[in-house]
Amino acid sequence: MLLLALGGCSFQAQQPAPVASVYTGHTYKDRTPNSIRGSQYRVQQGDTLYSIAFASGKDFRSLAQYNSLRSPYTIFPGQTLTLVKPDQKKIAVRSPSQATVTASKPSQPKASTAKTANSAQQNRQKTAIDPTSQPRYAGSESSQVDNKTSSVKTAASPSLPKQVSRWHWPTNGRVIRGFSSAEQGNKGLDIAAAEGTPVVSAAPGRVVYAGSALRGYGKLIIIKHNDDFLSAYAHNRRILVKEKQQVEAGQKIAEVGNTDADRHMLHFEIRHRGKSVDPMRYLPQR
Repeated sequence: MLLLALGGCSFQAQQPAPVASVYTGHTYKDRTPNSIRGSQYRVQQGDTLYSIAFASGKDFRSLAQYNSLRSPYTIFPGQTLTLVKPDQKKIAVRSPSQATVTASKPSQPKASTAKTANSAQQNRQKTAIDPTSQPRYAGSESSQVDNKTSSVKTAASPSLPKQVSRWHWPTNGRVIRGFSSAEQGNKGLDIAAAEGTPVVSAAPGRVVYAGSALRGYGKLIIIKHNDDFLSAYAHNRRILVKEKQQVEAGQKIAEVGNTDADRHMLHFEIRHRGKSVDPMRYLPQR
């Protein structure tokens, strides 16, 4: 059941993919960490944009841009997503000559109509105006409506912090395996802890994925902290939050388990713009 979104997406399921390199996913158990490869991916039931970005090692914003998706990035089963930057040469653009022709000389009827409208307006100005009425200025009503609309949008869209001021350790335990930048290396920290030990959010944010569709991660939670940072919590025994839920730093979100692992532990990752980074660079010393 991979990652999320709504609104403004390009649905391509009805047409065959123009590129042969399409990852279909098959079943969830076929997937391993960073296993989504190729230039395209066919969305499976339960996927979200964030989970696809996480599994392919991409920045979710890049995927949104490549596929003309707007927040909240709604995608649909069967939809084919582009995972690499489209070839700009294939994008049709109007020639400069066409644009010039479109902008060329205005027609006479329009000018005549404008003169007629001006004459009618001058005649109306000669008509007596009720001195008790309030003056109404052009555009005043639309400005008021726009202001109200803007206020509603702001109130309905809680924003995430632009920066993470402080990171917290996600659980109490011993680091048994550190981060490695090697291609097949460990992309986070493995923290050994007793079964059922609380797992907490390392920073405030919004849950963008909660499930067990990614093979190798077991029961997994992904939290978006802002446009740059995501954090991931894997191998949980129990997930205590839901997708789209706002969480605070230090809030309990899961319990340590051994789902898809050979021992009880938490696998913790921090992603910066889609790339894995060493969590030890951000976590406080202890």
